[in-house]
Amino acid sequence: MRLTMLTASAALMLAASTLATSAQDTVSAWRLFVADHGEPVVRAIDLPTGDEIGAFPLASPATLYTTESKAAVYAVQGAGNRVSVISSGLAFEDHGDHGDLEVSDPALLDVTLEDERPVHFVAHDGEVALFFDGSGVVQVVRESALLAGESAPRTFTTDAPHHGVAAPVGAHVLVTRPNADDPKALPVGIDVLDADGEQIGELHECPDLHGEATSGHTLAIACAAGILFVDEGSPEPQIEFVAYTDDLPEGKVTTLLGGVGLKYWLGNYGADRVAIIDPADEVPFRLVDLPSRRVHFAIDPARAGFAYVLTEDGVLNEIDIVAGTISRTLEVTQPYSMDGEWSLPRPRIAVAGSEIAVTDPLNSMIHVVSTESFALDRDIAVQGMPYNIVALGGSGESH
Repeated sequence: MRLTMLTASAALMLAASTLATSAQDTVSAWRLFVADHGEPVVRAIDLPTGDEIGAFPLASPATLYTTESKAAVYAVQGAGNRVSVISSGLAFEDHGDHGDLEVSDPALLDVTLEDERPVHFVAHDGEVALFFDGSGVVQVVRESALLAGESAPRTFTTDAPHHGVAAPVGAHVLVTRPNADDPKALPVGIDVLDADGEQIGELHECPDLHGEATSGHTLAIACAAGILFVDEGSPEPQIEFVAYTDDLPEGKVTTLLGGVGLKYWLGNYGADRVAIIDPADEVPFRLVDLPSRRVHFAIDPARAGFAYVLTEDGVLNEIDIVAGTISRTLEVTQPYSMDGEWSLPRPRIAVAGSEIAVTDPLNSMIHVVSTESFALDRDIAVQGMPYNIVALGGSGESH
């Protein structure tokens, strides 16, 4: 009798397991969001098929950003004086031993952040901060509020309009201080503000401030003579300055990307070099020489030790972060010279899982490269001049 009861119990468990398996399937979805260079529109593209699954009108051409949640794309429209929010249609939920993914259509949300000439967008700890160069105003808001259609940000005002940036760090906000002698020049440093907008401590000097990125829980900010590293602390953020070493050639970092998986930063250093930055290393700044001038670069969030740089000869260069060398190369586009205005239509890179998407605006194309073979996998035709691009996606269980 006991043996029979155990057998029946096992049968019930097997049946329950079968029902659970049938009720939850693993799904994968990857989407590209592409802003046109000349037209005020963002197109959503299903990466596996190359099909356009949405087109969203804007007030002006946009630079695109996203956050760790992958829930939305933020279209920063400098000439349109607004930031629009596009739902990615991808909802990820962490359940510890697995994650769920709910897939729906992307959509332009009925919420915007508005002021004069938005430029810098920074996301940290579930909040986003926008700096409006034309007014010197900072707006900080929780991403969850924006996704719920609410736009009631905390607002801070700097001493003068300038090309600045703000970053939420815990209960504080870091805000650039303009150059008092010439606000059109780059900022002179960072002020730490509390929740009421009151300054805490003294100015953290950072002449010619330009460029910031987060790796792990540390924010890095580029200055003329080195990098400021900011960690959340109590009662206020902990800020350390690491100067460029004497053995470096003349130059500085003005654009930063933060590593995922490995804690490091990748920055430009002159027109034909990139810098691998790790303040904990005996050699905090390692330079990688490029075959020609840099057009755009991106880190690989899935393969933690790799990044990619497209150079003006149309070649995609894979950077081995640990070795500090170029590991593979592939000619992807025609040459795109870096001579001329900075805003000319040139390729941009986004990494989507095991694929790299490279926009080719002059040929109305996106080239898709496999990270495994480092060979061209396919081309996706896109209307207009595909320019700025972000990739969102992943896998999860669908119930």
